[in-house]
Amino acid sequence: EVQLVESGGGLVQAGGSLTLSCSASGFTFSLFSMTWVRQAPGKGLEWVSVIRGDGLSTYYSDSVEGRFTISRDNVKNMVYLQLNNLNVEDTAMYYCVFGDARPNGLGVRGQGTQVTVSS
Repeated sequence: EVQLVESGGGLVQAGGSLTLSCSASGFTFSLFSMTWVRQAPGKGLEWVSVIRGDGLSTYYSDSVEGRFTISRDNVKNMVYLQLNNLNVEDTAMYYCVFGDARPNGLGVRGQGTQVTVSS
């Protein structure tokens, strides 16, 4: 059974940074892409970033390109999302999703971690 647990969210001022973490279990981690998605209040799911199983290819939505960095550790079964230069529009619940969840962000996910950016 796929299990994903996110952590690292919090309250940060605009321009600040956070690092989100996702601990994965229940599958052969290195064989699968992983996705970070987010959901802002009153809005639908938005895929943010994808990383291939070997970590060699990464993809970003236009809204975060150049500010966020996805990475993974296939020994620790962890995936990370470094959020830099945050703005209030980045306020959302962030979820780690099993597999490549583009384009709609749907898939098995954890409970999420809240990121709130204040102006």
